[in-house]
Amino acid sequence: MDNILKRIAQENQQQTPHRDIGLLHELVAALRPGKINDIAQATDNIRALCYVLNKQPGSKRALSTYLLQILVSRKLVHLLTDTGITQNTGFWGAGWQRMSEKFLPPLINDDYVKDIFGQLFNNVQDHQWVSGVADQVWFDLITTLCFKIPRPRAAYTALVQETLSAIHVLSYRISAIGLESELVRNYPDIERFESPFLRQNDEINDYISCYSTWLVDKTVQREDARPIIVLLIQCEEIIIKIRRNAAVQGVSISLTRLLLCLTQSIARMRSLLDLLDTRCTKDAAEIGVRLFKELVFADNKRHSLRELIQSNTELLSLQMTERAGKSGEHYVTGNRAEWLAMMNSAMGAGFIVGFMAMIKILLSKLVLAPFGYAVLYSLNYSSGFMFVHVLHFTIATKQPAMTAALIAKSIDEGKQKLDELVELMVRVLRSQFIAIVGNIALAIPTAYAIAWAWYGIFGSHLVSPEKAAHLLHEIDPLKSLALPHAAIAGVCLFLSGLISGYYDNTASYANIPARLRQLAWLKRLLGESRLQRMTIYIGDNLGALAGNFFFGIMLGSIGQFGTFFGLPIDIRHITFSSANFAFALVGVDHHMSWQVAATSFAGIMLIGLVNLGVSFSLAMLVALRSRRISFRQERTLSKTIWQRFRSGPRDFFLPPKEPSESEHPSTPV
Repeated sequence: MDNILKRIAQENQQQTPHRDIGLLHELVAALRPGKINDIAQATDNIRALCYVLNKQPGSKRALSTYLLQILVSRKLVHLLTDTGITQNTGFWGAGWQRMSEKFLPPLINDDYVKDIFGQLFNNVQDHQWVSGVADQVWFDLITTLCFKIPRPRAAYTALVQETLSAIHVLSYRISAIGLESELVRNYPDIERFESPFLRQNDEINDYISCYSTWLVDKTVQREDARPIIVLLIQCEEIIIKIRRNAAVQGVSISLTRLLLCLTQSIARMRSLLDLLDTRCTKDAAEIGVRLFKELVFADNKRHSLRELIQSNTELLSLQMTERAGKSGEHYVTGNRAEWLAMMNSAMGAGFIVGFMAMIKILLSKLVLAPFGYAVLYSLNYSSGFMFVHVLHFTIATKQPAMTAALIAKSIDEGKQKLDELVELMVRVLRSQFIAIVGNIALAIPTAYAIAWAWYGIFGSHLVSPEKAAHLLHEIDPLKSLALPHAAIAGVCLFLSGLISGYYDNTASYANIPARLRQLAWLKRLLGESRLQRMTIYIGDNLGALAGNFFFGIMLGSIGQFGTFFGLPIDIRHITFSSANFAFALVGVDHHMSWQVAATSFAGIMLIGLVNLGVSFSLAMLVALRSRRISFRQERTLSKTIWQRFRSGPRDFFLPPKEPSESEHPSTPV
């Protein structure tokens, strides 16, 4: 580090402005810890630099001069207005650009601070140690440098002018986005009243003019940014209202991108205004350190596809899980009546699944190519699941994607206390348990009755002994890939939940029911009243129907996809596995050892556990990520749930006991 500082001092002695950042690159590399997440070492490195600078005033003056020369000789505005702010490009265009830049990086323009900033912090994980180092340590480094250099007024004026230019650019960007038709569509009041998105630009122009005059003539009174901050707060309130409207009217990717860009631009402008308005060196340093960390993080993520997807789909995934959360309320029982209703609903689904399993076995006897099997199996599954939904029955494995979103919604913004959250999870687990019991309780008897009826009518078993052995092998958790295949089915369940949320959002945002009612030929075909009922049903159930349809396609085609490509992939679903066990039991004329029966039942239970666990975990992860929730109390929650189970294991499976009349004696009149 001493050697680098000496070379910087030698460069400054040449008395000629230089633009080479090689020495600064070496200095940043010296501060970077050996292990990128070693915050202690990074802190020690920065403190060591402060110590050396305090002991060597010449090196301190040389480094200050060197840093300011690098800044004032380049354009700073692009770093402040572009880095960390979503650009006005489509999602796919931005994704393609980031992919291409991974293989062929963009040309570096040495005239822009934005480009050399990326060269200095060229490790994509630099944000870990930069953000990890305490603000006070960075503040000590800034205080140590103190930037006492020759001609400080000229350097200060140049940096302030660049900052004012950045504020001007951000102001025009906010005004332009405020006039976008997507925003007006979701919040028409922007047109009826004076828009703060436009008014802030007028205030910014006056502010910049006054500030520029003050830089030249200190006798002029400098205006503060309080009127601008008030207008920016009004802009943020409109953004909140648009988000709330989107919860009802739906949201699009383009609206998501506009809101994200608008929010980021307003936040950046407020930071720059605070930086210019502060008259305290310590406050300015704190704002600068916060902005510096933000810029390093954003620059490291500028080529990240993962960050692009997360930032562009945050609001969309929030709306999808929000709608799933509302649906999830129907899958959680609170009392005995609701618990019994859930069991009856699940038993109805189990009855239908028994016939779906029979149809699949019959279809498997056809001689077809894998594509033919995929089409027929998919139609069987899709039509069956949609029929289950139309009859208001419940498939147990469809619950987790909905209930996970409900749990995430309940802990959003700290609304739910830990004890209340535990009780909610107890209700969820109890509801899912009885749904599984209801599915199996009628799927097995239904399949068993179908198998015997088939034998009585046709004189032969629905499944041959060889087919029965194959069905039993498929649910064996030890000798087959039943559990990995159950995990694949869990992923399909999770995806179907997302698809449901997407189509619910589309039905609202695209106004599908109202647009259907405008079709003259459909009105003539169905009549006014029937068309009204049909469109209302589609608006309320399009997501569920689409989710069930695509879930059926996934279940019906994945196995055939594996057959076509020679991959060992397939699906295992608890309800269908239980029905197949009943078919196999009749197929072997009940000649089944207790070991095989026990293994089969264990396999069915494990398949169900994997189905639920995978789909619930993925849905919970997306629901939490969509709200930017860091669930740090996971261990505490797990411990509390375990204590709750030890104190009342019955509540995890059975509904709470309803108080009898004797426990509530009537009050005498």
